[in-house]
Amino acid sequence: MSRFTELVELVQTFEKDFIKFYDKGNKSAGTRVRKHMAELKRKAQEIRVEVQDLKGTTEESDASESSEKA
Repeated sequence: MSRFTELVELVQTFEKDFIKFYDKGNKSAGTRVRKHMAELKRKAQEIRVEVQDLKGTTEESDASESSEKA
């Protein structure tokens, strides 16, 4: 669950710039929001790869256990 917490904390750090851009119209904050979103995209991709690797590892171990039982 630490990855989820990591994502939540990351998104919370963006809050001030989102408020400045959407509520106050600060264009510089809009640039920072775009930068934050790119960072979030990189983090999401990192987690997706990790999940896929863990799934592959689990599937491989499940397959080897099944062949050992046969």
